[in-house]
Amino acid sequence: MAQWERLRQLPAIYGQQLHELYDRDALPMDVRHYLSAWIEKQEWQRAARDHDLAMVLFQVLLENLDIQHSRFVQEESFLLQHNIRRYKQNFQRYLDDPCGLASTILWFLEKEKEILRCAELAEQVQFLHVEQEAMEISSQQDLERKMAGLKNEVQSTLLDLNKLLDKIEELSDMLVKKELVEWQRRQQKACIGAPDNVCLDQLENWFTCVAVCLFQVREFLSKLDELVGKLSYANDPVKAQKPALQSRTDTLLEDLLKSSFVVETQPSMPQGKGPLVLRTNVQFSVKTRLLIKVPEMNHSMKVNVSMDRYRRFNVLGTKTKALNMAESQSGGMVADFRHLTLKEQKSGGGKGVSDACSLPVVIISNSSQQQSAFASVLWFNMVSQDTKDVMFFANCPAATWPQFGEMLSWQFLSATKRGLNDAQLEMIAHRLFGKKQDYGSCKVAWSKFSKENPPDTFWVWFDGILVMVKAYLEDLWRDGHIMGFVNKSKEKSLLKTKQRGTFLLRFSESVIGAITFSWVDTTITGEPDIKTVQPFTKVDLSQIPFHEIIRNFQILEAENIPENPLVYLYPNTPKDEAFGKYYSEKTGSDSPYIKYIKTKLMFVSKENTLEARSPMPSDMAQGEALEPITGLCEEAAEQNEDPQPLTSPLEMFHPDPMLSGSVAGPDEDLLTYLNNPNLFADIMQEEPTLPDFSLPGFHGLPLQSCGSIFQ
Repeated sequence: MAQWERLRQLPAIYGQQLHELYDRDALPMDVRHYLSAWIEKQEWQRAARDHDLAMVLFQVLLENLDIQHSRFVQEESFLLQHNIRRYKQNFQRYLDDPCGLASTILWFLEKEKEILRCAELAEQVQFLHVEQEAMEISSQQDLERKMAGLKNEVQSTLLDLNKLLDKIEELSDMLVKKELVEWQRRQQKACIGAPDNVCLDQLENWFTCVAVCLFQVREFLSKLDELVGKLSYANDPVKAQKPALQSRTDTLLEDLLKSSFVVETQPSMPQGKGPLVLRTNVQFSVKTRLLIKVPEMNHSMKVNVSMDRYRRFNVLGTKTKALNMAESQSGGMVADFRHLTLKEQKSGGGKGVSDACSLPVVIISNSSQQQSAFASVLWFNMVSQDTKDVMFFANCPAATWPQFGEMLSWQFLSATKRGLNDAQLEMIAHRLFGKKQDYGSCKVAWSKFSKENPPDTFWVWFDGILVMVKAYLEDLWRDGHIMGFVNKSKEKSLLKTKQRGTFLLRFSESVIGAITFSWVDTTITGEPDIKTVQPFTKVDLSQIPFHEIIRNFQILEAENIPENPLVYLYPNTPKDEAFGKYYSEKTGSDSPYIKYIKTKLMFVSKENTLEARSPMPSDMAQGEALEPITGLCEEAAEQNEDPQPLTSPLEMFHPDPMLSGSVAGPDEDLLTYLNNPNLFADIMQEEPTLPDFSLPGFHGLPLQSCGSIFQ
C-alpha cells in the first residue's frame, strides 16, 4: 500500500500528528495528497545532491500542478483552483535552488515514515499485551522464545545504528581533515593572487548532508526515549545502549558544527593593497559562514567580533550579527561584517578563547606600512600551511624558487590577468641567484625578499613595477608587448642579431617603478649598435601614455633630421601593427602630447655607457658620453655580462610588521591570526539547542609572535 494511503488509515492520534506536520507552507498537504503517487515514486534523496535531477523534478512538479489546476477548472472547484495556483507561485522560490526543494520533500517523507513506525510499534506492543492475557500457562515457553527473538532484533537494529554512526564519522573526518583543509590552503593562496577556486557551496552541501543525518539520528533516539518511558523490561537493550548512542551522536554533531564555522571572505580594507592588511581607524570587512545550512535556525545564531590577546584593540562598528540566509547569494548561513574598524586600547586585557579565526592579519597604523605589511602576508601564505604557527617569523623558513616564482606570477595575474612566462621568471631567478643551469633547488630567504639592504628590497623593486604596470601599462602587458624582466646582457644578445630599428620594452633594474626601451642601430662600419633610453617613471607615464611615447619618439640623426628609430617590436612585428589600436587619432604636430614631448630632454646611451643612477650592480657598466635628443625622460644603463645575485638597495624601507628588534613602538605593525575552525565552545548541550556563535577575534600579539582573531 502506498505510504500516503497507509497514513490516512492510521488512528486519530497519528492523524493529528500528520496534520501538525503539514501545518506549514513548505509542502502543503493539498499538494502531498493530489500528487502523492508521483511524489512517492521520485528519487528525492539523489535529487537533493544532484542539481540537474532536482531541476527536472522541479519542472515536472509544476507541470503536475498545472494538470491538477486544469482538472479543478473542469470540475468548477473554485477554491481548489485558487489554492493550487497559489501553491505553484510559492514553489517558484526554488527556481534557483531545486536541490532545496528536493531536500524539503525528502524531509517530509521521512517524517511520515517516523509516524508510521511509531504507529506500527505501538500496534505490535498492544498485540503482545493482548496475546499475553489470552495465553495459557502452557504457552509461556513459546512466548519466552518470541521475546528473546524480539530482543535480538532490537539489538540488531541498535547495532545497525552504530554502523551508521561509523559511516558518519568516516565522512566527517574526510570533510574536516581533508576537504576543508584543502579549501583553507586554496584560500591562503587565493589571498596572495592564486587563481584557485574558493567557492564553499559544495562543502556546504556535504557538511549539511552529514549534519542532517545526525539530526535525524538524534530525533530517532529521542523517539526511543519516549517508547522506553512507556514500555520497558529487564535487560532492555534500548534502555542499556541508548545513552552511549546518544553521547556518540551528540559528540559527532558537536565536532562537525565546530569545524563548519569558517571565515569565508578574509578581512580586507576597500582601498588596501591586498587582503589581510588592516589599518587602525580604517574600515574593513569580513564574512563568516556556517557550512551547515539550517533554515530553521535562520537569524537565531549570532556571531560576535572582538580582539583581546596581548595587545588589545577595540572593534568598532556593528560587531554582532545573526547568521542569516539573506546576505548570501547561495542562501547559506553567513554573517557579513562590512564596516568594522580597529582602535588600539592602551590598557591590557585577558586572553580569549578562539572559536573561528581568519588567516594571519597584519595591523598597521600608517598607509606607508602597507607595502611592507603585504610582503609579510605574501611570505606567510606562500610558505606556511599552519595558520596557528605563532613563531613563524621568529625562525622564518626560506621559499623554494618554484614556490617563489609562482607567487610572483600570481601578483601579475591577479592585477592584470596575465602572469609571468618562463623566460621572465628565468630572468628574475638569474637576478636573484646568478647564472645557473637549473634554479629548481634554489631557495629565497625572507631577508632577501623584504628585509635585506634597507631602504631598498627585492619586494619594493618588484612591487613598484607591478603598481606601474597596473596603473599605466595594463593593456600593453596583457597583450604581451612588454618583455619586461630582461637584463642588459640578455637584451644585447637578443637585439644584436636583429635588423636595424628592432626594439624591446623592459623594466628598469635601477629605478623603482620605471620602464625603458632599447633598439638596434648600426655604426658607420655596419656593426649593430644597441641604444637605450633613460627609464620612464610613473610621473612621465601619468602625463603621456607609453604607446604615445613609442609612437612619437625621435632622435636627431645626421643634418639634424629627426627620426623615430623604433620600427619593429621584438622579434619582428611592425610598430604600428603592435601598438596601432592604442594610438590617439591625431599624430605629428597635431598630437595632444607633442608639446609635452618637445619640452623634455632625454638621454640615449650607446653600449658601455654609464647609467647616471645605478644602485644595483647588475645595472652598472663602463661609460662613455650621453647623447641628448628630443623626447622624454631620463637615462639608460649597460649591465655586466654575468650579473651577481641581487644584493643592493632600491627604495625607502618600511619596518617589517611581523618581526621585533628594530621594529618597536606601540604604533607599529603586528601579526594576528584569524581562521582556526576549532574550539567551538559548548554548542551542543544536553538540550538540542544551538547557542550564539562567538568569534573572539583580533588577538593582539608581540611583534615577533602570532595570535588569533575572531571568537
